[in-house]
Amino acid sequence: MSLHDDMLTIGERALEASRALVTLKARKKNTILLAMAEELEARRQTIQAANAIDVEEGRNAGLSPAMLDRLLLTDARLNGMISGIQAVAALKDPIGSSISRWIRPNGLEIIKQRVPIGVIGIIYESRPNVTADSAVLCFKTSNAVILRGGKEAMRSNAAIADALIEGGRKRGMPEHAIQLIRTTDREAVKELVQMDGKVDLVIPRGGEALIRAVTGMARVPVIKHYKGVCHVYVDETASPEMALGIAENAKCQRPGVCNAIETLLVHEAIAPTFLPQLAARLGGLGVELRGDEAARAIAPEMKAATEDDWFEEYLDLILAVRVVGSVQEAIRHINTYGSRHSDAIVSDSEAAQKEFMRDVDSSTVYVNASTRFTDGGEFGMGAEIGISTDKLHARGPMGLEELTTYKYLVYGKGQIRP
Repeated sequence: MSLHDDMLTIGERALEASRALVTLKARKKNTILLAMAEELEARRQTIQAANAIDVEEGRNAGLSPAMLDRLLLTDARLNGMISGIQAVAALKDPIGSSISRWIRPNGLEIIKQRVPIGVIGIIYESRPNVTADSAVLCFKTSNAVILRGGKEAMRSNAAIADALIEGGRKRGMPEHAIQLIRTTDREAVKELVQMDGKVDLVIPRGGEALIRAVTGMARVPVIKHYKGVCHVYVDETASPEMALGIAENAKCQRPGVCNAIETLLVHEAIAPTFLPQLAARLGGLGVELRGDEAARAIAPEMKAATEDDWFEEYLDLILAVRVVGSVQEAIRHINTYGSRHSDAIVSDSEAAQKEFMRDVDSSTVYVNASTRFTDGGEFGMGAEIGISTDKLHARGPMGLEELTTYKYLVYGKGQIRP
């Protein structure tokens, strides 16, 4: 069979599975999810052995430290995958719930009800945990899922998918509810995103190049975020120690992820005392600082920032620093150079906080907290299928509700339209 025929078969099987999934009750789905978690635990050594080969090959291929970090499946990360599935099983099933209900003057009862989207394609790079997160969230919401991971994690993804499928099979999961595309041929991605009539939605997770490529090829709807150019703004009223702690966490805790900050904005009134402290603290952690002229005048050890630095998603221990004259200037910078992902203000001023929260056009906006919390698990969603910087139909971390659509159920007693 040709690749086109293989992909067509995958799409047809997913469509058939999606129709079976809508018949499953919440209790049955939860039983299946817990069986998936048990199978992941049972296959822990097999999964980590597959991952070790992927990591070694990635290292030999010259993957960056940030990419290798995304690829690595530590015990803690595997534990997180398992606990994430258990958490999703414990969450309320949104399918079948009523969003709203009303009765028209003619007696028609109208109910707006949550239903599955149908068939969802997930295209992702590096992080094997996406295999589990995506599969279980789609399954919980009665969506069939087609997974296409990157070649650098092919063995890891296959081992995880096999565990999920086998665990689900043992408890009666509909066949082909979870499918993994197991070829590294890039044409498979094109086939997947052009499978209108079988695939209802595609969610790409990865670098900007991947997401733009998927969006350019797609004939089905795509929910995306191109990159995570996130900011922290340190206001003139900020607690310096709080601001340093937030900046360190948001940049250093895991620099290779989309909710790590790439630019720090500092009010000119606090900059003379704050920037030397920042340079000492982050410099000691190996962070390369790139400052504008005003920042370098205070902390000359910084490298000179260019215009391109304000747009850059480093995914590394590099931080651009700019001195601004007001909260309004900080907001303008973020709305000009940011990616509508996650941005934070550190401030004791309620007026500055309110202005920042109102005017920053991003999916997630923080007051006195790290941007690293933009995550489905941290938001209490159990897990996430991605973070959207679109405005339709989902925005920010995408959990269960974001994987549903709705339909109208209309009950009558013989009414006809006059």
